Amino acid sequence: MIFMLSIPLSFLTTYLLTPRIIDFFSAAKIVAVDLHKKDKPKLPTSGGISVASGILVGILFYVGVKTFSSPFSSDLRDSFIPLLGLLAVIASILIVTLSGLLDDLNVRRRAVQTKDGINVKIGFPQWVKPLLTLPGAIPLMVIKAGETTMALPFIGMVDFMELYPLLIIPIGFVGASNVVNTLGGFNGLEAGMGVVYTLSLGLYALINGRTDAAILLLTACVALLAFLRYNWYPAKILSGDSLTYLLGALVAAGVIIGDMQRAGLIVMFPFIIEFVLKARSRFKASCIGKLREDEKLDPPYGKKIYSWTHVLMNLGKLRERDVTIALIFIQVFFVALLFLGI
Repeated sequence: MIFMLSIPLSFLTTYLLTPRIIDFFSAAKIVAVDLHKKDKPKLPTSGGISVASGILVGILFYVGVKTFSSPFSSDLRDSFIPLLGLLAVIASILIVTLSGLLDDLNVRRRAVQTKDGINVKIGFPQWVKPLLTLPGAIPLMVIKAGETTMALPFIGMVDFMELYPLLIIPIGFVGASNVVNTLGGFNGLEAGMGVVYTLSLGLYALINGRTDAAILLLTACVALLAFLRYNWYPAKILSGDSLTYLLGALVAAGVIIGDMQRAGLIVMFPFIIEFVLKARSRFKASCIGKLREDEKLDPPYGKKIYSWTHVLMNLGKLRERDVTIALIFIQVFFVALLFLGI
C-alpha cells in the first residue's frame, strides 16, 4: 500500500536531518555533558527534535494520501473525520516535544557541581515536569479519542463515559510521558528501548487491524532506528527530555487511538518499575553510575537500589554500552509477554 511509504520517509527524514541538527545545536550551545566518558565531552542534546521531525513527515504523508485517496465529498469535514485521531496526535507530538526542548534548554539555570567538579545545569524542578506534558493531552481530550470502555484487572469491563476524556486520557498521557523520563542517561538507551516497544506495539496494532495506531508507532520505530545511528555509543548527540517526553507521549497516543490499554501497560512495565524505584528516593536518585579508570561503572549508591541501572551495576562491573544492551533485552522480555498473551 502507498500508505506504507510513510515509514521509509520517516526513517530518511530523521537520518538526513540529525547531522544538521547536531551542527546547529553545537553552534547554538544547546549541549549537555556526556557523564560516562573520561573526558566528559559536551554533546548536542534534545535529539527528540530530529525524531519528532521524522515522525511528523511520515504521519503527514499518511494523512495526505489517505485524504486524497478517499471518495470525493463536497464537505471536506467528511474526509478529515476518520483522521481526527492522527491530527490530534500530531498536535500532541508538537506540544510535548516543545516542552521537552524547553527543559533541555535549562530555562531555570540552576548550576550544580558534581563530585568531578563539573557544572551541570538543571532544568525544571521535578514537580513541574508533569505540568509540562499535560497540555499535550488536550488535543486527544478534545476529540474524545479512544473507547470509553476498558477492561480492568479483577473487575472486568468498565465504561468510564465522560470521565474517560476528562480523567483517563490526561492521567495516561502525563503518566506515560513522565515514567519514560525516569530512565535514561546512557548512550543509545532511550532510543534503543524505544525501538523495541514502538515496534512491538506497532505490530500488535497492525495484527489487530488498528491501522492508524500501527502507522504512528511504526514510523516512530524507524525514526528511532535512524536516530540510533548517531546516538549509539559513543554518541554524537544525546536524547534529552525532548525525546523521553516524546516517547512516552507516542505510547500513550498510540494506545489511546488504537484502544490497546492492556498492551501499553505490559510494554511500559519496565518504566513503571523504574518509577517505583525512583519514588523510594523521592525522585532524587540518578541513573548515572560512577565512572572508574577502566571505564566500568560502579553503582552510585552502593547496595541501595533506586533504578534498573543500579541493579545491573551491582550485578557486575559493566561499561556504559553493557548497561544499555542489558536494559534493551529487559524491554524485549516484557514485549515477549505481550505476544505470549500473558
